[in-house]
Amino acid sequence: MQRNRSTKIIATLGPASGEQETIAALHAAGADLFRLNFSHGEHADHLARLNAIRAVEQAVGTPIGVMADLQGPKIRIGTIQGDGVDLAVGAAYRLDLTGQPGDGQRAPLPHPEVFAALEEGMDLLIDDGRLRLLVKQLGDDYAECEVVTGGRLTDRKGVNLPQALLPLGAMTAKDQADLRFALEAGVDWVALSFVQRPDDIAEARRLIAGRAAVMAKIEKPAALCQIDEIIELADAVMVARGDLGVELPVEEVPALQKDLIRRARRAGKPVVVATQMLESMISAPVPTRAEVSDVATAVYDGADAVMLSGETASGGFPVEAVEVMNRVAAKVEGDPGYRAIMDAEHADPEATSADAITAAARQVAETISATAIVTYTTSGSTALRAARERPPVPTLVLTPSLITARRLAVAWGLSCVHSADASGFTDMVDRACRAAADRGIATSGDRLVITAGVPFGTPGATNSLRIAWVP
Repeated sequence: MQRNRSTKIIATLGPASGEQETIAALHAAGADLFRLNFSHGEHADHLARLNAIRAVEQAVGTPIGVMADLQGPKIRIGTIQGDGVDLAVGAAYRLDLTGQPGDGQRAPLPHPEVFAALEEGMDLLIDDGRLRLLVKQLGDDYAECEVVTGGRLTDRKGVNLPQALLPLGAMTAKDQADLRFALEAGVDWVALSFVQRPDDIAEARRLIAGRAAVMAKIEKPAALCQIDEIIELADAVMVARGDLGVELPVEEVPALQKDLIRRARRAGKPVVVATQMLESMISAPVPTRAEVSDVATAVYDGADAVMLSGETASGGFPVEAVEVMNRVAAKVEGDPGYRAIMDAEHADPEATSADAITAAARQVAETISATAIVTYTTSGSTALRAARERPPVPTLVLTPSLITARRLAVAWGLSCVHSADASGFTDMVDRACRAAADRGIATSGDRLVITAGVPFGTPGATNSLRIAWVP
């Protein structure tokens, strides 16, 4: 199935979309990769959905990526008496390690690491920032606070600490158990939540040991202090705007989104924009105009992929949400201004033979008005360099590795085919022409620009470029 756009779409699966029939409809509507959210659901639920994805993949003959999104460390208030308490602005309120249910004067915060990281003058945000407390006095096991933004406090509400670097790894015991399960099940990507430092990525890579690619979710301000190092260690980046919008002033998020996309594109790493993209479609069949503009902005910024969360996981219109996102992305990419932006923000190639060949392929394709670029790859690195170029024509990727083909489903403009490697130049051209014709990318008389590594089958050895005519 050849898409009419280069920006990819990620759809989250959940109660509204877990059946194979719905997954097939989501893929047909435009979903290129599916997200399994391990913050919700049991392992059996995720396994059933993954098996359904693989069945759809087999039926359509197109590699489909699967992402396991780990929950990460969640800091929450403990239990509160009754149905909650109302906190008034200016009132004193205490958070402590005492296990007693909270009331109008205090509440349990059963996380010793929080009190170790807090300092006087810091903010605590509760319930996605709906309540704000200012730390006035600290002890080893308590924080005396002033209510800055009041409201109702109920059980188990999440707590954000935007100014603190928490002494926590990005993976809890639950995450490690979920990770073992996900890797055994055969996911292609692992999204790591609440990354704060490069060491979080390094630890995840050690545990994953190459069995899946690693996506760093940027949702903590602390991560921004070492963002280039985090991008370098990760295989991809997700701009997770939900928690960023809680822990940072909301007006800073749009510029930050653009900056993260630029940094990831320069590094040649796929970048995903996520959270609340078509939020109203959880309960409505059409999005707001603001949401459409939000999706369009991410596409204009050059994101590799845009992601749907609750819209497809639990919403009443999952297929319609994907259809809307598909139409918006296609429309934006058809705008002459989009191509001008991609060309203006084009990153310079690195001083390697693979980058030189990939950059040359883009230039040659433009010069001779080729219909497509065809890239042979084993590890996927050459294909990612091709995506980094943001060429004006489709990029068809031929790879003998189904694992590689599935992982590349998140990358801009790549249409992947699982195929045996070429045995020589003649076979290389024949395979490329057949694949382009079979996918509806090219017809007889069209020209293709083909890149490959010689000797064939050698990972990371892209060193040849060939122009071919489709017979």
